[in-house]
Amino acid sequence: MNTVPATISVDDQPALEAVIADLLKLARAKGASDAEAGASTQTGLGVTVRLGEIETLEYQRDRGLGVTVYFGQRKGSASTSDLTPAAIADTVDKACSIARFTAEDDCAGLPEERVIARHYPDLDLSHPWAIGPEQAIELARRCEATALAVDKRVTNSEGAMLSTHRGLRVYGNTRGFLGGYPSTSHSLSCAVLASENDEMQRDYWYTAARDARLLEEAEAVGRKSAVRAVERLGSRKIATTRAPVLYVPELARGLLRSFVGAVSGASQYRKSSFLLDAVGHMVFPAFFNIAERPHIPGALGSSPFDSEGVMTRDRDLVAGGVLKGYVLDTYAARKLGLETTGNAGGVHNLLIEPGANDYNALVRLMDRGLIVTELMGQGINLVTGDYSRGAAGFWVESGRIQFPVHEVTIAGNLKDMLRGIVAVGNDVDLRGAIRSGSLLIDAMTIAGE
Repeated sequence: MNTVPATISVDDQPALEAVIADLLKLARAKGASDAEAGASTQTGLGVTVRLGEIETLEYQRDRGLGVTVYFGQRKGSASTSDLTPAAIADTVDKACSIARFTAEDDCAGLPEERVIARHYPDLDLSHPWAIGPEQAIELARRCEATALAVDKRVTNSEGAMLSTHRGLRVYGNTRGFLGGYPSTSHSLSCAVLASENDEMQRDYWYTAARDARLLEEAEAVGRKSAVRAVERLGSRKIATTRAPVLYVPELARGLLRSFVGAVSGASQYRKSSFLLDAVGHMVFPAFFNIAERPHIPGALGSSPFDSEGVMTRDRDLVAGGVLKGYVLDTYAARKLGLETTGNAGGVHNLLIEPGANDYNALVRLMDRGLIVTELMGQGINLVTGDYSRGAAGFWVESGRIQFPVHEVTIAGNLKDMLRGIVAVGNDVDLRGAIRSGSLLIDAMTIAGE
C-alpha cells in the first residue's frame, strides 16, 4: 500500500480516496470477490456557557475507516481509527477472517452496477466557519444574556451551546465507485428556566444550518428560549378527554420519523411494521403528499449518493395519501424482491407538502384541543402502531390558547393518527432531513387527572 499520513486533513479528499483505492486492491488480493469501504475524518469545536461562565470548551478531531468484504455471499466487516498502512492491512485481514466463518446469505452483496452513481452533483454542503473559541464563547454569552434579560421570571439557565463541525467522507467499492464530499454543520442553542411562586418551567430553542450565515442571530435564539419558558408558567393538569391534537413542526418531524421506520425495508421483511405490505394503499388522507428531494443545495438532509454509492434521486414517497414505495437499501430490497431506492443510511430531504394555513390559523381551525410542544418517553410500538407519550403544551378553546398544560399523556394508534391528519401548516421547519409544518390530528386520547 502507498504510504499515507495517519491523520488526513478534512480538505484532502484525494488522500482519503487513495486509502480506499489501495484497501480495495488489497481485499481483492486476499481473495475477496467483492469489497467496500468508507473512511471519514472530522473536526469540530463546541462551547457551552452557563450563567456567563465557560462550562465546556471542546475540540473534536476524529477519523475512522470501515471495511466489508464478501467471499461469494459470505460477509465480514471490521473497522479501525488508525489509517496507517499496517493498521489498514490488519483491518482487511480481520474482515476476511470473519467472512470465511459466516453463513452464506443469498441477499448479501454490493449493489448492482447499473444503480451505482457514476456522476453526481455538487450540492454545496460544505461551508466552513472560521470561528475561534473566543468568538464562539462571545456568541454563546450573548445568546444566554439575551434570554436572561427577557423577563425577570427567567431565573436560571442550563446554558447556551455553540457547535461547528466539518467532515469529509469517502466511500468506494469494487463495482467501480469511488467518491466522497465534504460537509459542514453548525448550531446554536439555549435552554433556560422560568419560575414564579413555587413553579418552575424549562424550555429551549435552537438554530442549525450547513452555512453559519443562515443561522438565526444569537439574540433571537436566546429571546425565543426565554419567551417559550415564560409562556409555560401557570401550567395545569386537565381532565382526561378525547380531542384534536396539534403537533408543532419540530415534533411533527418525530411523528413522521415513525412512519419512515414503518415503511423501511428492514421493518417490512422482518414483518415488524404496522404498515406491512402497505404500498398502493391509503396511509394518509387524500390531500397528503411526501416527496424525497435529495439534491437540494445546502440542505441538511441532502446527499448525492447513499452510503452504498447508489445514486440518490427524486421520488414521491406518498402521493394523494397513497404509499408509493418503501425506503430501501440493497439488502432489504433483495429480501423483498425489489430494487434499492438509494436510502442506505436513511432518507434525504423528505418534504411534506404544506397547506395554506399558518400556525395561528391551525389553532383556530382546531377550535378545541391540545397544542403539543414537548414529548417525553418512547412509548411507540412500530409493530402494532400503538402510541403513548407524555406531553406538555397548551389548551385551546374557541380557537384561542387558554393556558399551558403539563403532565398529560397522549395516546392513539399510528395508523389512525396518520389517516386522521386534517391539516398541514405552512410553518415548515427546515432544521432536519424531514421538513414539515405543524400537523393537526382530528382526535387522540389525552389522559390527565
